[in-house]
Amino acid sequence: MTPPPAPSPLPISVLDLAPVLPVVVIDKAADAVPLARALVAGGLPAIEVTLRTPAALDAIRAIAAEVPDAVVGAGTVITPAAVADAVAAGARFLVSPGWSPALLAAMKTAGMPFLPGVSTASEVVALLEQGVREMKFFPAEAAGGTPYLKSLAAPLPQARFCPTGGITPAAAPSYLALPNVGCVGGTWMLPPDAIAAGDWPRVRALAHEAARLRP
Repeated sequence: MTPPPAPSPLPISVLDLAPVLPVVVIDKAADAVPLARALVAGGLPAIEVTLRTPAALDAIRAIAAEVPDAVVGAGTVITPAAVADAVAAGARFLVSPGWSPALLAAMKTAGMPFLPGVSTASEVVALLEQGVREMKFFPAEAAGGTPYLKSLAAPLPQARFCPTGGITPAAAPSYLALPNVGCVGGTWMLPPDAIAAGDWPRVRALAHEAARLRP
């Protein structure tokens, strides 16, 4: 029997895999594999499956097992227990909307890349003190958008971000042009009606457009 293909190597940085990190909410685990395949085929190999639904962990397991070219991660990780569950399911990176000392300690010991969420300069400084240089900026548009991130670049050049929250394909290039932004998180390549209809070619086409957004 031919063994299954090995997954792609664990990334050193999630921020450098593609200009856009799809933020996926899975309601049916059966959608996970075709959805992931469509995103990867469109040029977006990193996939954040948010832990907001009962199907999320099963979706991560399925993608990890059946889509070796995908780098599947867990989002909305807000407790140490969620970190453990995500790692056990096969997640290869972790994303949180914010952080606490306990959550940060759990993510640090997970042995994989992670993006703790920040929205203020003080939170960024606190993470830099902990040796963390890559972060999620959330909620990006509500927290100040590109002007805020541009203002952080001069005093805090060590920090790099994945802004997420309210970003559209029209706004994404402005974020991606900033020196402290590695990628942006978004959902626009995942229309709910396309997912409900199983219209994976449409998802693939939207992913392809998103993969070409970097200036």
